[in-house]
Amino acid sequence: MKSRNSKLVYSTDIGRIKESDEPATDVALLDGIVRVRRETKGRGGKTVSTITGVPLTGNELKLLAKQLKQRCGVGGGVKQGVIEIQGDHCDLLMLELTKQGYTVKCSGG
Repeated sequence: MKSRNSKLVYSTDIGRIKESDEPATDVALLDGIVRVRRETKGRGGKTVSTITGVPLTGNELKLLAKQLKQRCGVGGGVKQGVIEIQGDHCDLLMLELTKQGYTVKCSGG
């Protein structure tokens, strides 16, 4: 008789895959520094300013992204805890985040 909690596992290794007992967290280990960088890789040549290291999650992060998008007057979004702002607005974003009390660095170059 099969247990209700068991899952069939297809693997080339021997044994079962154990699910983690630790709760997943959205906030990675942060060093307290918000990093702003300009990226074009993998975006068809379009420039995007990305913001990482913000110690916020969920709706708070989306609200901050909305404020920054409105300040720059462009679009963007939040993907996997990274705020993406369309265009090269690193200087303006760094100024705005500093006003909000974050320690900000320009990374990348």
